[in-house]
Amino acid sequence: MKTYDDISSSSASASASRRDFLRHASLGLGGILLGTSGLAGSLTGLEASSFGPASLEAWQAGKQLNVALVGLGKYSTGQLAPALQETKLCRLAGIVTGSPEKVPVWKAKYNIPDKNVYDYKSFDRIIDNPDIDIVYVVLPIAMHAEYTIRALQAGKHVICEKPMAMTPTECRQMIDAAKKAGKKFSIGYRLHFEPHNMEMMRLGQKEIYGPIKRLVADNGYVFNNDTPWRVDKELAGGGPLVDLGIYCVQGVVYTKGQIPASVTAKFTPKPNNGLFKEVEAGVNWQFQFADGSVADCRTSYAESLPNRLQAEAAKGKFELSPAFGYGGIKGTTSKGPMNIQNVNQQALQMDNFADCILNNKPTRVPGEMGLRDVQLMAAIYRAAETGQKVSTKDVQNIIDRTNSR
Repeated sequence: MKTYDDISSSSASASASRRDFLRHASLGLGGILLGTSGLAGSLTGLEASSFGPASLEAWQAGKQLNVALVGLGKYSTGQLAPALQETKLCRLAGIVTGSPEKVPVWKAKYNIPDKNVYDYKSFDRIIDNPDIDIVYVVLPIAMHAEYTIRALQAGKHVICEKPMAMTPTECRQMIDAAKKAGKKFSIGYRLHFEPHNMEMMRLGQKEIYGPIKRLVADNGYVFNNDTPWRVDKELAGGGPLVDLGIYCVQGVVYTKGQIPASVTAKFTPKPNNGLFKEVEAGVNWQFQFADGSVADCRTSYAESLPNRLQAEAAKGKFELSPAFGYGGIKGTTSKGPMNIQNVNQQALQMDNFADCILNNKPTRVPGEMGLRDVQLMAAIYRAAETGQKVSTKDVQNIIDRTNSR
């Protein structure tokens, strides 16, 4: 089997008061959230008080859960590993890679011991390593199901990058494996912990500007073949829809707070550059909701698109532009700028998962949500291939309502 993981290229007393913890945590966790912007106050939905008592005890004792990254490509290298230097409840402790030349670099940079280094042949030995608590699967999509299931069978909690898997069947197998193992399992939906996108949830789901009539979401760029596996259908399962369009799928669903009832779609023309022999170059689609509202979405590997999430409601508008990036997200409403600080999204995402493990509570971004989105994207593909409206009535019904309560 081809291995493509790296193609992309003195503790405080437990009796200290919770008030003291929260004061210090606002400086520790808050420092992560605010980044270079400084400690400018609390952020909606991101207060340290959202963490459970077991996390309090772990933080006070200086104990962290240990994370192993499976796949050392661009996302692990540029985003996850740096974020794990800022997390408070978990830390980078292990790596799994098919590129031996990367091992000494990562070991030296992140102080990773030999016993926590694996390749794909030795991966299953992780079952005998009590020093690894969480496995984060950061591989091409075709490898998600296999390595998630193997990690769960090894008794590890798992985060899997999105999209969750190639098919709904694979998604269900992953969910079943987590249940059988009795381990926590989440999907790498970082934007559920990003305050601008959380504000979109709040504004839309609570109908602050009245019922939403129309949503718009765009996400695209000109693909330069720097990660060839993304246009290999056997490995990626699709093109820009599964890579970039999934953000649009997610955004309109958590802003509206509803699953669409149906979808229509159309593929965009392919450029004559030979890159898109196996996958689409772009797709435009419209979700129709039961109340008559719609979401018009676009994604592309052949065109630079605005990277936006916009809602038009009965009494005003609210939008993010840019909406889906790793930093520099900006939001506005009919009343003016959102004035929300940017955060280290991945640090918050991973600390939240650690908090779920430590306090035995459910994750906001479970496998069922990953299944939902794979089903929705499959419906988009069917609509584009057939030219017909496709029902989404059988899609997994799950919505993150964390910031709308």
